[in-house]
Amino acid sequence: MTLPTSEASEKVDLEAAAPESEAKVDLEAAAKSEAPESEAKAELEALVKSEAREKADLEAPAKSVAGEAKMAGEAAKTEARGSGAKVDLEAAAKSAAPAGEAKVDREAAAKSEVPVSAASSEVVSEVPATRQPDLDVSEPRAPELQDMADRPGFEGHGSENMSQETAVSVEPPSPLGDLDFHLLAEGTHLRLWECMGARLVAGGEGAHFAVWAPNARSISVIGEWNAWDPARDPLQATRGGVWTGFVPAARRGMLYKLRIVGANGAVVDKADPHALMSESPPATASVVWDHAYEWGDATWLARRAERQGPTAPMAIYEVHLGSWLRGPGGEHLSYKAVAPKLIAHVRALGFTHVELMPLTEHPFYGSWGYQATGYFAPTRRYGEPQELMALIDALHQANIGVILDWVPAHFPNDGHGLVHFDGTHLYEHADPRRGVHPDWNTMIFNLARHEVRSFLLSSALMWLQAFHVDGLRVDAVASMLYLDYSRKEGQWLPNHLGGRENLESIEFLRALNQAIHREVPGAIVIAEESTAWPGVSHKVEDGGLGFDFKWDMGWMHDTLRYFGRDPVTRSQHHRDVTFRMMYAYSERFMLPLSHDEVVHGKGSLVRKMSPGGTGGASARLANLRLLYTYMFGLPGKKLLFMGDEFAQVREWNHDGQLDWGLLADADHAGLMRWVGRLGHLLRAEPALYELDHDPLGFRWAVVDDYKRSTLAFLRRPRQGAVMLVILNFTPMTWTNYTIPFEAPGEWTRMLSSDEAQFGGSGHAGPDRLIADHSAGGALPCAATLDLPPLTALVYRGPEVRAYDAAALELREALAAEAEAARKDAAAS
Repeated sequence: MTLPTSEASEKVDLEAAAPESEAKVDLEAAAKSEAPESEAKAELEALVKSEAREKADLEAPAKSVAGEAKMAGEAAKTEARGSGAKVDLEAAAKSAAPAGEAKVDREAAAKSEVPVSAASSEVVSEVPATRQPDLDVSEPRAPELQDMADRPGFEGHGSENMSQETAVSVEPPSPLGDLDFHLLAEGTHLRLWECMGARLVAGGEGAHFAVWAPNARSISVIGEWNAWDPARDPLQATRGGVWTGFVPAARRGMLYKLRIVGANGAVVDKADPHALMSESPPATASVVWDHAYEWGDATWLARRAERQGPTAPMAIYEVHLGSWLRGPGGEHLSYKAVAPKLIAHVRALGFTHVELMPLTEHPFYGSWGYQATGYFAPTRRYGEPQELMALIDALHQANIGVILDWVPAHFPNDGHGLVHFDGTHLYEHADPRRGVHPDWNTMIFNLARHEVRSFLLSSALMWLQAFHVDGLRVDAVASMLYLDYSRKEGQWLPNHLGGRENLESIEFLRALNQAIHREVPGAIVIAEESTAWPGVSHKVEDGGLGFDFKWDMGWMHDTLRYFGRDPVTRSQHHRDVTFRMMYAYSERFMLPLSHDEVVHGKGSLVRKMSPGGTGGASARLANLRLLYTYMFGLPGKKLLFMGDEFAQVREWNHDGQLDWGLLADADHAGLMRWVGRLGHLLRAEPALYELDHDPLGFRWAVVDDYKRSTLAFLRRPRQGAVMLVILNFTPMTWTNYTIPFEAPGEWTRMLSSDEAQFGGSGHAGPDRLIADHSAGGALPCAATLDLPPLTALVYRGPEVRAYDAAALELREALAAEAEAARKDAAAS
């Protein structure tokens, strides 16, 4: 698709086209032109007289939309609009169309359009800016329309009798108020899901519709209740480019789309950007829905902040719901069906959270949800929104947090979605150097537009507030921060200061994080950011972006490169497993072993492990046990992708389920048992999490033994026992290996990856280490042990205060001895 470099050629001069003096609607004339006879006429006249007294409030300006005027102004926000027969707003609006504008007869133009399937997103026709001939409504139903009528659930809705002409006598107040219009235009609206899209009224008899499309010529709601006829339920243009209308016949569960005549005359059927539910893909219609649900997770929410803050234990299990587990016929499990199985698995392994790959509705399953069209609708592949709420509720009641992947960086170019929404580049940049993502051929949000910012901010807040999600992991942050991301010279445009930084994205990300932390205390935001951008997890007031955590992509790449090397050559690359601590406290890091590392030909995680010369499969699994201990031992929160807990051998395939049959093999089952032990140990020992982001929580014991490719380090809490982690990255046994300590004491083995129950050879290492001064020689204290090959050992030592007191006492004693020796030498 070729995109123009400017939106100017497509935009309508809206303000000039609709002067206020010409935009006023003569309610009485409009009513008289359409009033039915007998009682309806009398009722209508009464309505007109009643509303005439409020005329000043009801004369809504039409400056924001060409040739359109809204009948009722903001006065109807807080009270019913009278009673009696319905005034024909369409005729009223037509009578107020300014003279200088090429008029479009909305109703006639809509009638001339050929109805299409709700799943269609193609351009239906071109509408010139002249009046179209009326369509004979007595013509036989078009085949596409008959397809709609044949849809399950269509029959019985009484669509022939349910139209605006049979509206209820009193129109409920609109959910849109003055403040909503102001905040939307300001770019600070945080709750658009409550006033935009299809919003059912109390009792469910009818729905208000609202959509932002400032350059559209006309918009109609087409759906099951009106036989997909665009002439039945036109929307009216109001302030700020928002089109609104009340549809009495709309009911919960009905399908609908928006028939939009764009600025260029093209007619398209679009899904509602603010829909709360969609049809199950590949169908693309929106569904009238609500968020009614009774939650039972108050206990979890009350303690959420303490369970996922910087000083809390966090081990996250990353899940793609569609391929974690499937039914006996290969079908997707519903949110409801997967809940008990997922909860049992996560609890058994000691994970504190699950991270769900994107559940925002997405047409292409192979995008894994990262190319979304429904930013307010969970995918129907696994059920209805309330079923997802029930899954999250159940996870919370099992003391498991929920993080959702969320993608504000880009969106797909599917015709039914956001792209070219009103015939112009509305949500995306017009210039492809800003508006097209070169890696995925997707569209980039124009964050300079305030309404786009409100759209995304509201989406983020909805998942956190309406669905009780505990945090968002923001995808592709690096692509948002740099204007030249994945672009060559000449393929990008600098900012107004001449730099490569995307200033609008920086402002948006800061506003996002501030809004979340203000509106949803205790919720967290995680950045997938792969560059050295400074201050990603620093507070906004300190010049940072305001995220709570940042993925440590550098650690992931260095570590996997190291474990992919033959163990006998690892001594030459020792820096790959030590360099991380040089920058570990520059951000609040999370250590990820994510889905990105097991797709697109990269192979599974276990196949990345070098078996060495003769190690084979057992050596690969031993390396995985080492890798996971290294990750769980280092400072930082943890994340592991599904399947890696039992060494999925095949590369991840979203079209199937994980190879659960591997658990019949003792070695694979042993690895999963090891992951479970690490998870539960992490939660039990404050030393392994409490000071993840404080340098006081970590000390090297052995850092420079590159010849034997061995590491040892201490993890320290504020209170509680000190933990010791020892890692031998070679297939060699090191006898009488010395571990230095700062103080004497006894250390008890908690874990050994070489135990047979975990798939090891049974050389577990000593049950206890005794550190004393005499064994250390030149060292303050030391202990010795025989270190098994490709093995991780974890020991629990003295309480930290006792350890520090003993260390201080020893240093003072050694200093006194040294001073006495110096004096003796001087005296002699």
